[in-house]
Amino acid sequence: MRGVRLALLVAVAVLIGAGHAAALNYAQETLDRYFRIEFQVVPSATRPVVSGYVYNLNPGTPAERMQLSIESLDASGNVVGKSSTWVLGNVPPGNRAYFSAPVAVAAASYRVQVLAFDWGSRGGSSN
Repeated sequence: MRGVRLALLVAVAVLIGAGHAAALNYAQETLDRYFRIEFQVVPSATRPVVSGYVYNLNPGTPAERMQLSIESLDASGNVVGKSSTWVLGNVPPGNRAYFSAPVAVAAASYRVQVLAFDWGSRGGSSN
């Protein structure tokens, strides 16, 4: 009985991670085909805030559970800080979704990229 429970736990863990792991297998060039990101940085008294939109260029398929990577870059383009944020809701096909996140380090520039996501079911979503 103990072996059956262990096998079941392993199977559940693999199934839960399978959809998320698939998104991590995309090369950045491929992601650039599917998504476009526009953002701005607003200084504040405590920490700068990076906010903007992710555009889903893939017609017919929403992107769900999207996480973005935000890298703080110095004047030479070297990474001096990293953070991430979630895009709230889905990114509808042919449309956009908003994101906003404070960053830990003020920097000369920033790079925002898709870190992870899942493709939703074709035909749209309720979000």
